[in-house]
Amino acid sequence: MPQPPRERRPRSRPARSTRSSRGGSSDRAPRQSRQFYDVEASSQPERGGAPRRRQPPPKRERRQRSDLTRRVLVAIPAAMVAIVFIDLGGLAFALFMIALGCICLQELYTMLVRWKPIPLAGFLALAGMVLAARWGGVSSVLLVTVAAVPVLFLMILARPQTGGATVAIAGTMFGIYWIGLAFAHAELLRQLPHGGAVMIDILVGTFLGDTAAYLGGRLFGRRPLAPAISPNKTVEGLFCGMLIAVLAVFLAGLYQTWLSQGHALLLGLGVALLGPLGDLFESLVKRDAGTKDAGTLFGAHGGALDRLDAVIFTIVAGYYIWVAVMHS
Repeated sequence: MPQPPRERRPRSRPARSTRSSRGGSSDRAPRQSRQFYDVEASSQPERGGAPRRRQPPPKRERRQRSDLTRRVLVAIPAAMVAIVFIDLGGLAFALFMIALGCICLQELYTMLVRWKPIPLAGFLALAGMVLAARWGGVSSVLLVTVAAVPVLFLMILARPQTGGATVAIAGTMFGIYWIGLAFAHAELLRQLPHGGAVMIDILVGTFLGDTAAYLGGRLFGRRPLAPAISPNKTVEGLFCGMLIAVLAVFLAGLYQTWLSQGHALLLGLGVALLGPLGDLFESLVKRDAGTKDAGTLFGAHGGALDRLDAVIFTIVAGYYIWVAVMHS
């Protein structure tokens, strides 16, 4: 018998591969779904149980870590240089104070350039005040400070134009009184009995307190401290910095038999109170001058004045506290 004709079934086409002829992924797949699967795959563990890839930390966290690392890398060599010159004392320390003070003055006068200050007058006054502290004393420092006014006036007269003389005198004297007197007090403190060790205690308390204020503000900061002057500073950071500053000076005093615990606490309180004021003081000057950093000596961390703004206040306070302790 003849067989009935077979039905022709439509041949099923093979599923199109998502791979292109060149071995790459097809562009017809939605890009969003691929990203979704990539994220899911990265979070799924491999057969061995270990995850394939860890998600990178948030951008803000990475920025905070890198900023803290840069702070440490800048602070360590700077602290070593300072300790070496403090230990040397004598003329070497005085010349170091003159050089560092002139750098701070130059940064300040650059910020106040529209006032047209006279940097040479500031440099001469600062050098004279530090040398007077080295070979004279408090009265000699006062004499140089007073003499700076007529000397500055004569330099103003030597200018081709005397316009804006009042503002120029004010800007120049501002640097002399703010920065010059502080570095002169550093020399005065170094010459006191145990003055070098007290200075190191002040520096340790100031820098550790500043670092603790930075970390405390990052971790716990909620309430702004002075938003019109420095928006990033917080009340919580202030308390963290003050606490660490007091503890740092107190713990340092435990290894110094000549420094009692009460005197160490007193010195630590002076550092804790005056350090934040010095920081805010410089922030106010920079904001009024319309600049973010005073200089570029330390790269991303600004200039010498940015690093020493708190020390300029605490070193003066430390000198008078230690003088009062010695006479008590």
